[in-house]
Amino acid sequence: MAGFQKKTFIKHDDYMTPKYAWENIAHLIPKDKVIWEAFYGNGDSGTYLTELGFDTIHEHVDFFENDLGEIIVSNPPFSKSKDVMKRLKELDKPFIVILPASKICTQYIRENYKNSELQIIIPQKRIGFLKLVDGKIPEDWKNTPANFDCFYYCYKMGFDKDIIWLE
Repeated sequence: MAGFQKKTFIKHDDYMTPKYAWENIAHLIPKDKVIWEAFYGNGDSGTYLTELGFDTIHEHVDFFENDLGEIIVSNPPFSKSKDVMKRLKELDKPFIVILPASKICTQYIRENYKNSELQIIIPQKRIGFLKLVDGKIPEDWKNTPANFDCFYYCYKMGFDKDIIWLE
């Protein structure tokens, strides 16, 4: 608690997606579309998608200045969720992005996706992201699941159900 009161708490957005997070939904991602993994991170996420058999574009470019691929599959920085979701709506292409479950309650989700083709995939368990600080794993980092739930937010994916519970 002292860290918050003294403002010594440092927010980090560098949480890398484990391969199993993409393996869990690989059966739901179209194989005939070129994927843009729009947030580079350490580069592993694009590699994982490629290893799973997807044609993946994963370049270190600015998401807000580019429009690549036919579908976006990514784990964007959570602190930029509002701007990311607005930009995704502007691009108006299918996407699957990992965000905290609580984002479903935000005004910007409501404003951008109310009465649209937004669908949710709910993982069976919390995702264990890999934390990086200045490009390195902190010595004290324990690779355990996050202390919050995440959903895969999907748009224009055309699933049979609006909420999919993973087994």
